[in-house]
Amino acid sequence: MTTLVLDIEDSRPVEAHCDATQLHVRLADGREVSTPIWWYPRLVGATPAARSDIELMPMGLHWPEIDEDISVASMLRGEKAPGAIAP
Repeated sequence: MTTLVLDIEDSRPVEAHCDATQLHVRLADGREVSTPIWWYPRLVGATPAARSDIELMPMGLHWPEIDEDISVASMLRGEKAPGAIAP
C-alpha cells in the first residue's frame, strides 16, 4: 500500500480556476494539478459564475455559493466525489 504524505505548506493552493472541462490548481511549490469537472457533481451543476467564485483555503478549495469543498490531497489521490458520472 502506498501512502501519500503532503507537506501542507508546499501543497497549499495559490491559484485556481475552472474552464469548461477541468479544475486547475497551482500549488505553492509550483506544481499544477488538473482534474475533470465531472469528478465533482456540484461543480457540474453550478453556473459559470458560481464555479469561478473559488476561495483558497490552506488545504484545498471552497465554493461558497454551492457549499463545495475539495482538498488538494483528494485531487492528488485522484478521488472522485460520490455520484460522479463520466460524460
